[in-house]
Amino acid sequence: MTAVLVLEGPNLNLVGTREPEIYGYETLDQIHEGLTARAAELGLDIDFFQSNHEGALIDRLHQRDFDIAIVNAGGLTHTSIALRDALLGISRPFIEVHLSDPATREPFRHVNYLRDVALESIVGKGARGYHLALEAIALRSGDQGD
Repeated sequence: MTAVLVLEGPNLNLVGTREPEIYGYETLDQIHEGLTARAAELGLDIDFFQSNHEGALIDRLHQRDFDIAIVNAGGLTHTSIALRDALLGISRPFIEVHLSDPATREPFRHVNYLRDVALESIVGKGARGYHLALEAIALRSGDQGD
């Protein structure tokens, strides 16, 4: 069974209440509940880790107890070479997900240190982006559920 880590960065714990017109009204716990159900349908094992601390995210990646990751690095997408280096250093593929589309927002959000090393980037689809990433992983791994 393919092990998937959903890694989420700073301020994503506020999803559902922080600028819901941009990030949506669904809380992170609600998003995770839906992903848990969808992963089971697809025959994927899923684990979640969210932190507001860059080092904690890097430490979690260094555990290497997963086959592939879904990464929503939040604001670290635009600032963290260290997170990029960790993702490259652990030799695990990942799909980048963003609830909004950073390319259509403020100019400082146009910098993306992860996109070129991700398998793919899914942006601007809201919480559905996570589900699309899970489905892409299932197709890649041959796990299709029933």
